Formats: sequence, structure tokens, C-alpha cells
Amino acid sequence: MQITSTSGKLASHITTLVEPVVSGHGYDLEEVIVDWPDSGPRRGVKIVVDRDGPNDLDEIAIISRDVSAILDADPGVPGDPYDLEVTSPGIDRPLTTPRHWIRARGRKVTVELSDGDTPSVTGRVGALTDDAVTLVINQRGRILRRAIEFGSIAEAVVQVDFSRPSIAELELCGLDDEEIAQRRQERA
Repeated sequence: MQITSTSGKLASHITTLVEPVVSGHGYDLEEVIVDWPDSGPRRGVKIVVDRDGPNDLDEIAIISRDVSAILDADPGVPGDPYDLEVTSPGIDRPLTTPRHWIRARGRKVTVELSDGDTPSVTGRVGALTDDAVTLVINQRGRILRRAIEFGSIAEAVVQVDFSRPSIAELELCGLDDEEIAQRRQERA
């Protein structure tokens, strides 16, 4: 989990308060962002949550309600008005932890490399080990696999995918029949 804020102390306190609530709903707390300037009308708390499988908007709304109640009741959170946002990560969130890579299996990603001959590689997330990820790359119908060590990745981001992946690509990514049908349905 990453904490980014202009008020780190408040972000840390809020993280401690909301992490049990978020995990109690089966989600991971990805990030807490607090924008709490000393003066001014715009104060905000953004809670980013994610889980394996699709996110459920109704469940995120329940998490938002529960988090709001906890923050309102805690004396360590200033009583000043603020906007609370509970959300899932955007499509362009960098892949930084093993669980991000696992959740992106079969998805198209662009990986910026810190070393090597090629500055970036685009492909679908396949097999993972402790040290590397295998990208499944479709080059005009010719499907290749390329293992990339995590230590050589400068940045990796899931891409908006307008193509319909082939069954062969998704099988090489390690998806089962149900996951393949679901992924291909998303692009139908």
C-alpha cells in the first residue's frame, strides 16, 4: 500500500482506521490520499480499494458508508467538512505489487524497461514467478512469449484494449476456459 498526501500524519491515521473495514469486505486497501490544506474550502480523502475479480459498485458503496461512519466518529479526524471518495484503481494504475500482476493476468500491458535493447514491450500478462513475468505478444498473428525480470521493469501499466484477444493468447496467459470466455465477452 502506498500513502500519498499533503498531510501524511492524517493519511497514516486514516489508513489505520479504514484498513480493517476494507479488508473485512474482502478488498485490499491500495492507497489513501489526503488533501487537507491548512486553509481553503477543498479538503478531501480518497480511499482506493481493489480485489481479485471484478469490483462490485454496490459493495464499494457499502465500504464508503462504513468508512464515512468511522471517520466521522473518530476524534483524530478533524471535524472540518471534506469530500470522501472510495474508488477502485483506474485502468492506468501502475503495476507495482505481485497482486497487481496477478489481477492483470491476460490483460494487455505496456512495460517500460530500465535496461536492454528495447525501451518498452506491449503484451498480455502471462505466467508469473517470484522474479519475472512472461508477456504473451501477438505480432500480427505470430504469438511469442517473452520473460521479463521484475528488476528490469521501470514501469508497467495496463492498457485500454480495443482488440479481441485470441483464445490461443489467453490460453498462453494461463487463463482457464471460464476466464477466457469472460475476457473475450468483454470485447464482443
